[in-house]
Amino acid sequence: MAENALSKGYESQTVEDQWRKHWEENNVFTPDMDAEGDAYSIVIPPPNVTGALHMGHALNLTLQDILCRYQRQKGKKVLWVPGTDHAGIATQNVVERKLATEGLGRHDLGREKFVERVWDWREEYGSRILNQVRKMGASVDWTRERFTMDEGLSKAVRKVFVELHDQGLIYKGDYIINWCPRCHTALADDEVDHSNEPGALHYIKYPLADGSGELTIATTRPETMLADTAIAVNPDDERFSHLIGKKAILPLVGRELDIIGDRYVDIEFGTGCLKVTPAHDHNDWELGRKHGLEVLNILNEDGTLTDETGEYAGLTCVEARVKILEALKAEGFLDRIEEHEHSVGHCYRCKTIVEPFVSTQWFVAMTKLAPRARAAVPELTQIFPESWIKTYNHWLDNIRDWCISRQIWWGHRIPAWTCEDCGELIVSMEDPTACKCGSTNIVQDEDVLDTWFSSALWPFTTMGWPEKTKELDTFYPTSVLVTGFDILFFWVARMMMMGLHFMDEVPFHHVYIHALVRDEKGKKMSKSTGNVIDPVEMIDKYGCDSLRFTLTSFAAMGRDIKLSEQRIDGYRNFCNKIWNAARFALMNLPEEKPKTFAFEEIDGVHHRWILSRLESVKKDMDKAITGYHFNEAAQIMYKFIWNEFCDWYLELIKPDMRAGGERAEKAQFVLWTVLQEMMIILHPIMPFITAQVWSVLPGIENKDIATELYPEMRPACENADAEAAMNLIQESIVAVRTIKAELNVAPQTKLSVLIRTASDEAKALYEDAMEVMQALARLENVELGADLEAPRASASSVVQGNEVIVPLEGLVNFEDELARLEKELGKVEKDLKQATGKLRNESFVNNAPAAIVEKEKARAAELEDTQQKLLKLQKRLVDAMG
Repeated sequence: MAENALSKGYESQTVEDQWRKHWEENNVFTPDMDAEGDAYSIVIPPPNVTGALHMGHALNLTLQDILCRYQRQKGKKVLWVPGTDHAGIATQNVVERKLATEGLGRHDLGREKFVERVWDWREEYGSRILNQVRKMGASVDWTRERFTMDEGLSKAVRKVFVELHDQGLIYKGDYIINWCPRCHTALADDEVDHSNEPGALHYIKYPLADGSGELTIATTRPETMLADTAIAVNPDDERFSHLIGKKAILPLVGRELDIIGDRYVDIEFGTGCLKVTPAHDHNDWELGRKHGLEVLNILNEDGTLTDETGEYAGLTCVEARVKILEALKAEGFLDRIEEHEHSVGHCYRCKTIVEPFVSTQWFVAMTKLAPRARAAVPELTQIFPESWIKTYNHWLDNIRDWCISRQIWWGHRIPAWTCEDCGELIVSMEDPTACKCGSTNIVQDEDVLDTWFSSALWPFTTMGWPEKTKELDTFYPTSVLVTGFDILFFWVARMMMMGLHFMDEVPFHHVYIHALVRDEKGKKMSKSTGNVIDPVEMIDKYGCDSLRFTLTSFAAMGRDIKLSEQRIDGYRNFCNKIWNAARFALMNLPEEKPKTFAFEEIDGVHHRWILSRLESVKKDMDKAITGYHFNEAAQIMYKFIWNEFCDWYLELIKPDMRAGGERAEKAQFVLWTVLQEMMIILHPIMPFITAQVWSVLPGIENKDIATELYPEMRPACENADAEAAMNLIQESIVAVRTIKAELNVAPQTKLSVLIRTASDEAKALYEDAMEVMQALARLENVELGADLEAPRASASSVVQGNEVIVPLEGLVNFEDELARLEKELGKVEKDLKQATGKLRNESFVNNAPAAIVEKEKARAAELEDTQQKLLKLQKRLVDAMG
């Protein structure tokens, strides 16, 4: 016996540390490039080098790992590339905060020394997130770890920039961007966090230049009126269409503004008139370009007003707003102010309000790259769930050119130089030493590239592009991208564009979009709310497999996960169940591999049943994982292991083990077969506990389950008759147990039962399973027959047409039980009356918080269910008394 091969309790940290170390030191997940088998590849969505593991990462890593471990089991050559993103703004902010503690700013060091300090920080702290990836059990190839600013990727980024520039797809020009006055840099659309905030609509009167009246305009930002260059009305608006072509006077300033017509104007919003400020509103910028309007900038880079604004110069927008409103009111231009909630953009890093700002920047001509990426879905790349395709298409159909320059120092510096003497722009793979005019007075652009620029190249640059590598030839396009919906546009779509443009192929065949991990009440997790569940803490407390199984079991396609610590703790119990089941199996298995039998030789309905169920599990798991139905995969394994294998099969084989001889040997062979294949199938979801159990099973030559192939199908073991028979036996045993429980008969009490059989076939099944029935239902005697007469005092339950009858004479005090039931029923009915009374009260339903009303509804439903069960039991007792 080998029960001592596993410790008495499952010590997750010890087991996890051991297997993490083994897998990494032995490069278990580094694919053999010369091996046979189809290729399967995933590139990890690179976490920020500044980041810490959160539940979204934990879910993302778990799902990717399930796919990679499963595909290795299917004999494929699997590459999962790990790496991190340099996270330009985030990393620079971290280092600047560190410098501030020393009383320094980046300008005190200068660019070169500052960048050196960032690299030093990265060397010291940049491995934290990757160590947390290790903690999740991610089976990545650590020999191929990449960083978006390593030497190879930096070379690739530069080549892409130069080629796109040479092709006219990267250009420099003035454009309206998102500007952070605190970070002093442009921001991509995805780097702006929008939130609805209370504000106001300020109704301002603009006099018509001909003195015939005025137009009242509603705006949330009256301070930007200083940069107004037109007023727009909808030409279909009968109130104002006759004014198109006329002029109005800008209050406080006196500048004449053209009144233009454009159907962009929403007739229903505000007054139906729109002030147009091309320099400080993205939509107004487009109107300005369309109508050739002047662009007047009134903001400095720090968010204060420029000298051109006169008395408002140097004020912040908020300060200027107060003074402008006072002036408008004093001069009679302010009509009224109304409360109004509106969307406000904030810098995703420092939370400062972002300003639309016209600036000279570098852009990628996305409108030219987008059509091919749109056409590729779903013909070349499938998105799961399909509902996200519409969102993907909408973004590409309405795409704007991408501002890729950032006014920071950490990142890929733009490879562009300007000759100070002749103005020539030089974009080059190599650093130039002189202009073609002969001047050496050339200056490199100060800006760096948006972090997403290098990330957009991730699927092919991580595999060695622009070199023609064996990895690219073997593993590109990648098989699947697993990511969150929040970066569908800003990362997924851009990778599609770049992959198609530079590789002439899509970067991945499938995109699986997973949902958000929320708290147990469905709220988004955030530090400010205090509802964050830290995955590292959960692993330390409950074990990695418990966390992984929890996330997998709730990862239904397209549905957010409501997570609680209690659920993780619940699946730790599942780990303990597996561990204890393995220990029980080892106690009943020989030291060496059990004696082998042909599966056709295996008799006993319980053996044939569990072997048949195992075949169903193999097929169902195949279908669930390949279809990205991860929650179904977890539920399949949970039901099979806990309910069928542990609760039933391990109990069913105890008489076999006691019997000894060939009967015990056959039971050992089936037990060994099911346990070891069950570990392989479960391994992708729960890698650590399965690895440890597998390694101590007798007769296993390969001690590392991570390199074991998926068990082959055995069609001969599929046995619908055995499953039907066991289903009948199980339901009959449950029927006896239920009657015992309902009537408060002690579980250990042995009974005699009668089974009024519906057919000769059913009778034969019961006869074959008699020993099992007696053992698991604790029966002294079972009488079978079609015409058995039930005793007067008895309880019965019909199972698939067969009546299971339990004589109760001497077992139950009917008067006492009925009295207890009457008392319990009275309490339940009283509580139910109170709950239903509340719900009939319109005042309560209409005025109480929705959550309280729902809770009361749930309580009423539960009480009603309890009432019905008690009434049913009461009837059973009355019927049993005759």
